[in-house]
Order: sequence, then structure tokens, then C-alpha cells
Amino acid sequence: MPLVAGVDSSTSACKVELRDADTGELVASGRAEHRGTTPPRSEQHPAEWWLAFESAAGMAGVFTDRRPDAISVAGQQHGLVVLDADEGVVRPAKLWNDTESAAEAAELVGALGAEAWAQACGSVPVPSFTITKLAWLRRHEPDAYRRVRHVMLPHDWLTRHLCGRIVTDRGDASGTGWWSPAEGRYRPDLLAL
Repeated sequence: MPLVAGVDSSTSACKVELRDADTGELVASGRAEHRGTTPPRSEQHPAEWWLAFESAAGMAGVFTDRRPDAISVAGQQHGLVVLDADEGVVRPAKLWNDTESAAEAAELVGALGAEAWAQACGSVPVPSFTITKLAWLRRHEPDAYRRVRHVMLPHDWLTRHLCGRIVTDRGDASGTGWWSPAEGRYRPDLLAL
């Protein structure tokens, strides 16, 4: 029986379901909570997500004879995970519900205009977007900002930890504030703002 694992890494817990790929029947599941957060500063260290994943996956038997043939990771969108040149975490991740970048969101919208943002990337930046959090980091933690070599979203970090590659999907890319779904490409000009 081929098995697939679904992983949901949220702001409060990691859930893992192991299912029969042919029938969809639930074979096993696990859930592990991690430290909660509250806005305006809502941050977690990505290592907490990995520990929760290991625990939840262990409960589901993913590391035993029930090892899945495929795994899919879903989770928090819009957060900010920054890695250095060695792919080490630079600082705790700012989560989607971190609102400390409200001023930066307003400045970004003011620089281009709401309509131009909507045309450029399909959205108008708000504090939950990755681009506003990156602008916040540049302003408030310039030493950390200078160390940044990779920017990713929370579930992309977990995927990287599982497969060893930095990857994303169109859904996550569209929430960064510098991806154009209409053009199917990143917009360095937006990121430069």
C-alpha cells in the first residue's frame, strides 16, 4: 500500500496525516504544538517547527515501516524566514500575523500607489506580506539584514529542511509582494523598493 504524508505547519502546531495513496484512508496522524505568539510581534524560531514536525511525524509512524512514498508540506503563508550564506537562520521568523511592519507597508504603498501594486503583483502590501517584513528588517535590524542571502516563507523552510533544496510554489511566491502571477516572474524592481 503506497502511503502519502500531509504536513500542516501552523503558527501553533504541526499536524501530520499519513494516508493510503490509493483509497485516501487515514492510516495514522500526529500533532505537536509549539510556542504560540501574539501580535504585534509574532515570531518563532524555525527550529521549533522542525521539532514539532519530528514529534508529529513520529506519532504518525513516518520514521518507521510506515515511511511515506511522498510528502507534501503546507503551512503559514506570508512569513519571513531569512538565511545567511551558509543557510543558517539569521533571526527568528516573523509570522504572517506580525504587524510590526505597518509603517513599512504604508511607505511601500505610498511609493508606488495601490493601483500600481495591484497591477504589478496582484496585491497591495499589508503588514502580513513578506516584502513589508523585509523592509522592516532592513530598517530596524540592519546588521541582520546585511547577512541575508536567502528569503523564504515558513513552509518553504520546512520543505528545505526535508529535501535539502530551497524551493517554493506559485502560491507562496504570490504572497511575497515581489512576484507577478500575471507575468509568471519575480519583480526585482518591487523588491528594490
